[in-house]
Amino acid sequence: MGSFCGFGLTFSFDGFRILYVGIATFMWVMMLLFSREYMGHEENKARYYVFTLMTYVATLGVFLSADLFTTFLFFEVMSFTSYVWVAQEETGEALRAAGTYLAIAVLGGLVMLMGIFLLYHCLGTLRIEELREAVASCRERTLMYVAGGCLAFGFGAKAGAFPLHIWLPKAHPVAPAPASALLSGILTKAGVYGILITCSQMFWDDALWGASILLIGVITMFWGAFLALFSINIKRTLACSSLSQIGFILVGAGMICLLGEESALAARGALLHMVNHSLIKLVLFMAAGAVYMNIHRLTMNEVRGFGRNKPLFHIIFLSGALSIAGVPLFGGYVSKTLLHESIVKYSHLLSEGAVEAVIFSPEIITAIEWIFLISGGLTVAYMTKLYICIFIEKNTDASLQARYDGLKASYMKPTSTVALSLSALAILVLGVVPSATMDRIADYGQGFMEAFSEVESVSYFSIGNLKGALISLSIGTIIYLVIVRKWMMKADQNGHVEYVDRYDARYDLEDRIYRPILLTILPFLGGLIARIGDCLVDKLVVFLRKTVYRDSPIPSELTQGTYFTHLVGSFLDMLSYEKAKIIAAFSDSEEMPIRGTHYEDRFAASYELADEFRAMLVRSMSFGLMLFCIGFIITMFYLLYI
Repeated sequence: MGSFCGFGLTFSFDGFRILYVGIATFMWVMMLLFSREYMGHEENKARYYVFTLMTYVATLGVFLSADLFTTFLFFEVMSFTSYVWVAQEETGEALRAAGTYLAIAVLGGLVMLMGIFLLYHCLGTLRIEELREAVASCRERTLMYVAGGCLAFGFGAKAGAFPLHIWLPKAHPVAPAPASALLSGILTKAGVYGILITCSQMFWDDALWGASILLIGVITMFWGAFLALFSINIKRTLACSSLSQIGFILVGAGMICLLGEESALAARGALLHMVNHSLIKLVLFMAAGAVYMNIHRLTMNEVRGFGRNKPLFHIIFLSGALSIAGVPLFGGYVSKTLLHESIVKYSHLLSEGAVEAVIFSPEIITAIEWIFLISGGLTVAYMTKLYICIFIEKNTDASLQARYDGLKASYMKPTSTVALSLSALAILVLGVVPSATMDRIADYGQGFMEAFSEVESVSYFSIGNLKGALISLSIGTIIYLVIVRKWMMKADQNGHVEYVDRYDARYDLEDRIYRPILLTILPFLGGLIARIGDCLVDKLVVFLRKTVYRDSPIPSELTQGTYFTHLVGSFLDMLSYEKAKIIAAFSDSEEMPIRGTHYEDRFAASYELADEFRAMLVRSMSFGLMLFCIGFIITMFYLLYI
């Protein structure tokens, strides 16, 4: 489509794009099957399904886009249509979370658009496959960093990267569970898709850029796991978990730049963790949805014991939990192993002097490796907390536990069972035979990142690779036993042990930093600057009128109206007077009749009223929005048809 907005829409169908179109389609089908039961008794179902299909089309447009302009257009459509998911319940909490989601999306989109303009100015092209060659010949390196930073900001906002992650822990708990599965599993990957473009096409051999993305990834990875550990709401825990797993993927994206031509391990690890996380969150969020649609509760003390005596549900949840925890024989272990090996490889190259240490020394990379392993341990701890709470422990309310036990065969309809079972089966197949499945997926998709270096056959179950997983599992076990069981749980007055919300509101960046700055501090500073400027201008005008431009009286100045109203009114008054004279001449009365209307005064008053209305109109927001819409329509007409 070469005529759309002067750029056209272009699409490509390489391995990575076809792979993620397939994953997106599978996830949407499973989500719609599950939605039949989940949304059965909900209001506004038609709206939900319409915007779900619109979001699907927009998401496919993002992954199939062959240039950044096409990516941007579908990216923004996807943001606006998915807003309806977050606001679906229309509660105060849902609308507030939806407002935050939309604010971050719009801000990210505007910054991304600025980056696209700068990039086109620097390179003269926006086609993704041409970026690497164009960047190599670009001399405006500083401007390239600015453009790349704007793109990373926009894509990072959708991916949920720190510090633009604030929408994610709040949007997922209030959105319907099937929608949360897609928000976490696929829409965040649209943001990661853009970041991978910047890392693999624009700055593929730039250590400074790679170090920046790696640092953001490490913070996101650890912070998300930390928040998930503290949460006692199932969907919030899974949302914070998504934040952490996006951090793992960003670590891989950063390592692509740092390793340069030796980036195949990092590229394969990032790609496979994207795939794994998409499927894992599809399973876990739908499992959380199965809990919610039965008991309409999500806090851990209330859902405690729900999964007891439900073997199929047990297996389904466990497949996702073990995979995201990085347990061997599950898909998450494979992708985390590749990401870990890329960090180890870079550390060895630094120690041997094969690559130059730009920012990170070998000691810092070793520290990053330990943060990686500790974050994996935190993942083990919070997933263990969820698993034991739902499937092992009994509810402290005996009547509630009896109700849960009575749902053995009726807690899910066949369509929901099929959706959850097929999704869990996909996770199990990928993890059990990784060489036959995940390696082929990596071979199929890594070309998008142009990571063509040869990769030695990875023995996933060797002692060396199992060591990293065992370290994380050990750390997670210790964290669960010491922190969760000893500190995050306490006995109530009746001796029942309950989960305690230890989350401190001071950790909430939105309420503590973003909202005060954006809604209070910045408007105050802007208003203060405007008032100072207005005052200075007024003082300057008064000074000039009293010195250089002295005021002079205007003898002919009208007290009201204009010269036009004065002339027309005087003329009509004269006609009225002459009419009165004629009437008096033919009447028997000797007195001149008095005129009933003074047209000059009447026209002057009408003018003053109209002028006041005009002043009110042009100063109103509605008038400004109307002019903006007219200008926007004219601009779009020009772009589309001229």
